[in-house]
Amino acid sequence: MRDRLRLYLHQLRSSYWFVPAVMAISAMALSLAATRFDQWAGDQWIREVRFLYQNEPAGARALLSTVAGSMIGVAGVTFSITIVSVVYASGQYGPRVISNFMADSGNQVTLGTFIATFLYCILVLRTVRTAQEASADIDAIGAFVPHVAVLVALFLAVASIAVLIFFIHHVPRSIHVSNVIAGIGRELEVHVESLFPERIGDPGEVEASWTPPPDGIATTIKCEWTGFIQSMGGDLLVQQAKESDVVVRGLRRPGDFVSAGDALLTVYGADSLSEDSVAEFRNAFVVGATRTALQDVRFPADELVEMAVRALSPGVNDPYTAFDCISWLISGFKAFADRKDAVPLRWDADEVVRLVAEPTTFEGLISGTLTILIPHARRDLAVCAHLSRNLSELLERTTLASRREVIQRFIDRCSTTPDEVAAPV
Repeated sequence: MRDRLRLYLHQLRSSYWFVPAVMAISAMALSLAATRFDQWAGDQWIREVRFLYQNEPAGARALLSTVAGSMIGVAGVTFSITIVSVVYASGQYGPRVISNFMADSGNQVTLGTFIATFLYCILVLRTVRTAQEASADIDAIGAFVPHVAVLVALFLAVASIAVLIFFIHHVPRSIHVSNVIAGIGRELEVHVESLFPERIGDPGEVEASWTPPPDGIATTIKCEWTGFIQSMGGDLLVQQAKESDVVVRGLRRPGDFVSAGDALLTVYGADSLSEDSVAEFRNAFVVGATRTALQDVRFPADELVEMAVRALSPGVNDPYTAFDCISWLISGFKAFADRKDAVPLRWDADEVVRLVAEPTTFEGLISGTLTILIPHARRDLAVCAHLSRNLSELLERTTLASRREVIQRFIDRCSTTPDEVAAPV
């Protein structure tokens, strides 16, 4: 449940509607609070504060109308600029990079500020009334101008101008190729640290292993959806396995694509499972149309590889972008080099093995990315030399013999012929 909640929060942070919606609701609450305060405090206090201007109903309406009209116009232009930026990034850097722009809090706050200011002014505007309008309402007593609410509207207008200046500066920076690559590279390092927190101790240590029971009693649980596995709830699988007194082996991991009918899990220790148990096991997985980096450290690495491959295509021919992608990619590998692979076994509170997962390993991560990248890097000798130099630095940071062997193999492939490079690892 916790993994599913984290995924939902991640999706909310990567949406263009959540932050603006929260800010719009906050603006509605602020307008009600400000007008209520004006009704309670009256207008005598403003006459004693000389640096504040006492508005008449016509002036307050004109001011609120001007701010509201200008804010909705600026909001429309802002939306247009944002969509153009997203389309440009998708075409220039790859469609999978859109998620990074969607998660940009600066764009979300900018859109939310203009919408919230517009909504606030509209709601306050409806409370302004003249003496003639008050005479037609038996519940109204004289003219009413919400002075505090109007002052808040002025403050929001000034804040909106400041946000607009920030937005004009922020958009060119956000689509600059170096900043895009750096953002993805930092995301790779952050997820390496969160998914692989343990450092390597003794290089000769042996990880725990598990073998299926000899009786061979097993049940396969198949997927009911089609898409990418976005999240796998390990705690939920362990809990359900303990309740059913079985051992569960994961056949897929976050980032894998599954089709309806594909095997998800193998359950050992039970001839059959109830429909409720099978449903609980399936509910541990969240399948969607897109990949996310929340539990899939391969995703940001693949994004960097995709950008490097696009930069090295004959139509673009931008080796410097490829240099940056390679530098950040190997930097993520360096962060992984001295960390343990995720332990494939999960135990319950009684220290009984309940889950055997399919973790992402250092060898699998580096092989999956460099097998795609090296054939394209070989088209440019400078890019290939840059990749070989960065891999040599990675080799110096790595202590485990098995990992050093994999890295050295790819260093050797950087100096082989193109036909040898295209061969599988």
